[in-house]
Amino acid sequence: MTGRLNSAQPYAIGLFRIVIGLLFACHGAVALLGVLGGVDGKGATVETGAWPNWYAAVIELVGGTLVLLGLGTRIAAFISSGAMAYAYFKVHQPEALWPIENNGEGAAMYCWSMFLLVFTGSGAFGLDRFLPGRLSTPAGEKRPSEPVTA
Repeated sequence: MTGRLNSAQPYAIGLFRIVIGLLFACHGAVALLGVLGGVDGKGATVETGAWPNWYAAVIELVGGTLVLLGLGTRIAAFISSGAMAYAYFKVHQPEALWPIENNGEGAAMYCWSMFLLVFTGSGAFGLDRFLPGRLSTPAGEKRPSEPVTA
């Protein structure tokens, strides 16, 4: 059973990446483009250049799209994770300690989901697999396993 699950891991990571990237990009599209109801439910967008909302929306749209496509996944996920950490600690956490109390569940979940993708890479189905000089290993190729030591 474990062997089967391990062999499916790149595909599960690829699907996870696609879903997280799509949902994250949707947040940016709502704020920047006013789609899906916009920020006010009537199609409004955030003011261009407004700190931090406009910059967060750009990171969400661009970072989410790159993660969705599996193109530069690790760096896009790293920047996106940092943006969500900032959102949690500067916007949500001052309101209350726990995410359930301060409406910061989304920021916390995106932060940790993107952080996971920094370490796992794009998995299967990523476009970066087709680029020359890629950093990821194709699904069928075994990478030498070395334990992480302190």
